[in-house]
Amino acid sequence: MSVVGWSALLTRQNAGNLALASLGVWLHAADSLVVATLLPAIVAELGQVNLVAWTFALYELGTIVAGAAGALAATRLGLRRAMALAALAYLAGCIVSATASSMPPMLAGRLLQGLGGGGLMALSFVAVGRLFAPALMPRVMATISALWGVSAFAGPFAGGVFAEIGWWRGAFWFFGVQAGLLALWIALARGLATELPGNRQERTVASGHGGENGAATSAFPGLRLGILAGGVIMIAAAGIDVRPVRSALLIAAGVALIALFAALDRRSGDARLLPPAAFNPAAALGAPLMMALSFAMATSAIGLYGPLLMTVLHGVSALEAGYVVALASIGWSVAAVATSGAAERHDSMLIAGGMITLTLSVFGFMATMPDGPFWALPLFATLEGAGFGVAWTFILRRALARAPAGERDRFASALPTIHRLGYALGAAMIGIVANAAGFRDGVSVETAHPVAFWVFFAGLPFAAVGLYATWRFTRKRG
Repeated sequence: MSVVGWSALLTRQNAGNLALASLGVWLHAADSLVVATLLPAIVAELGQVNLVAWTFALYELGTIVAGAAGALAATRLGLRRAMALAALAYLAGCIVSATASSMPPMLAGRLLQGLGGGGLMALSFVAVGRLFAPALMPRVMATISALWGVSAFAGPFAGGVFAEIGWWRGAFWFFGVQAGLLALWIALARGLATELPGNRQERTVASGHGGENGAATSAFPGLRLGILAGGVIMIAAAGIDVRPVRSALLIAAGVALIALFAALDRRSGDARLLPPAAFNPAAALGAPLMMALSFAMATSAIGLYGPLLMTVLHGVSALEAGYVVALASIGWSVAAVATSGAAERHDSMLIAGGMITLTLSVFGFMATMPDGPFWALPLFATLEGAGFGVAWTFILRRALARAPAGERDRFASALPTIHRLGYALGAAMIGIVANAAGFRDGVSVETAHPVAFWVFFAGLPFAAVGLYATWRFTRKRG
């Protein structure tokens, strides 16, 4: 198959379809960076800093559920209707968040935004598979990948501008208007009604269904995803009012529900979401998945509490703090491009080097976030992103080379899902630590100082599990 030039994307229909899919990706990609930048202003007005972790945990949960449902929704409802409903869900979430008078409505809005944004993300990739000829795929995917890097700049800028003018609610209205225009565009877009012949079947990489794993019309795994969501919510609930016995019981219940999800998934045959032994760091495919899960948990503190801690402890603006966090995304993109041509024989070295770099970044934040120097924080944020960027492509390449034929597509779909689950679990666990360390008493320099140490220290056990999984994954097999 030959790859056509960029000019082929400039036809009226191709350019319109690409812009439509890109806007869906943009709304999801920019969301977390915008909200991270806005959090100091949101907490200052709404209070209840003990619920900050839920703003990320619920968004990630919505993303996981909607991502799993994307292919099925496109098959049963049609691509046009499914994308329009996802855009309207995102719009509804923005409206609820923009009008929230306290944290609980804000959290409801974040869940709706996660469902809408995650659905748009998954359906945008389904749209790419349906609306573009195979020869155009490399150009389309390159464009969408570049959009992630753009969001790293534009997301914090948008959030910072609204925070600096004292109208954080305006950021939600700003993105809500975009979602509304996207829904209108989808309703009017003729291309969504004229999918290319032969492209009707969803791409496995986007949907996680079809191909080797069964038809895209498989039943939606609602029970399993509900149990998984319940487990994350139980763990997050343990941090609202930190008391030893109550919190320990909630954490235990959450872990038990996640274990039940894993057990039910193992028994689901061809409808499984995950490869076998997905949570075993010593298993062939469990090791890379546990790397993704563990290091997402280990590094979740900077995106969750970084801007809030930086504004309180170092006196920087919301915009400056947002760009420090954004450097992780930029570092990821730059490192991924710089190492993309590495030969397969270097996979183990690059994966191990990336994971060690991630671990060092956690130590760096732990040492410098409480007392500075502030200039070190952008450095460690960049290192964190670069660690992921160096390793990510080669984790996938090495795992697919080792996977049985019937598990390759399932692993490719499971890797980003498990990674997002890691951020959801990380937000829940780090939220417990932050509230126990001082944030349950409100936000001040006195309460923020110990939190700035302990939220990063709490990531080190997860990093240790990730390093063990890295060793098992990268060692030479006899």
